[in-house]
Amino acid sequence: MTQLTTKEKGIIDYLFEAEKDAREVVKVTDEFPDLTIEEAYEIQVGLLARRSEEIGTRQVGVKLGLTSKAKQEMMGVNEAIYGYLHNDMLALEWEPIQLSGLIHPKVEPEIAFLLAEDLQGENITVEDVLKATKYVAPALEVIDSRFKDFRFTLVDVVADNCSSSKFIVGSKWVSPHAIDLANIGMVMSKNGEVAQTGSSAAVLGHPAEAIAWAVKQLALQGKGLKNGEIVLSGAMSEAIAFGPGDSVIAEFDGLGSVSMYCK
Repeated sequence: MTQLTTKEKGIIDYLFEAEKDAREVVKVTDEFPDLTIEEAYEIQVGLLARRSEEIGTRQVGVKLGLTSKAKQEMMGVNEAIYGYLHNDMLALEWEPIQLSGLIHPKVEPEIAFLLAEDLQGENITVEDVLKATKYVAPALEVIDSRFKDFRFTLVDVVADNCSSSKFIVGSKWVSPHAIDLANIGMVMSKNGEVAQTGSSAAVLGHPAEAIAWAVKQLALQGKGLKNGEIVLSGAMSEAIAFGPGDSVIAEFDGLGSVSMYCK
């Protein structure tokens, strides 16, 4: 991490306080329209360091965003983005998500990869990712942008750690070699009614392809993925909003299901 500028430090304070107080704020680019994607990633790293220092959290994995071509076109970009998962973001199926600590959350279905080997380098392939993965599992990610009305630019969302908030991993863990990861269908229901359907093919054609992309990007910063980390490979459908009393379940072909409810 390079030395932060006064501007970057101010943005980190702004985003950290918004998350801590669970309140929405106007997007960063309203005040700093020339903020670059490189600066946004520097702010993201600084924001996570601030969380670790003040809350005592630690990194447990990585999450990917904008892994569908449709979402990339909507945002006017041609590649995915990444953020980090901290241990306090891990939620459990049998415990309710507390709305009081969130602003305007949404939930999306993903496939989680649990790594058994380090992954680093600019030439990582899908085969390398599968070899390094011990298990895959169904997952839900709760995203909760700090920005007003959940509206932001690419630079804003990267600085805001890609709207990371909570994630839940299902109890059925499967070897990545025992399932066709390129063709997993998914149905997500809210309060018993189907809300979204999707396929793992929406995640850059293959979720392991998205992880290979992330490793290559991290390599440019001298970083990589580590043994034991969890990687959320990207949303298989649109996210859905939820509130108090809502329950959500996502069922995946060959991977079982994962659920959450909100209190």
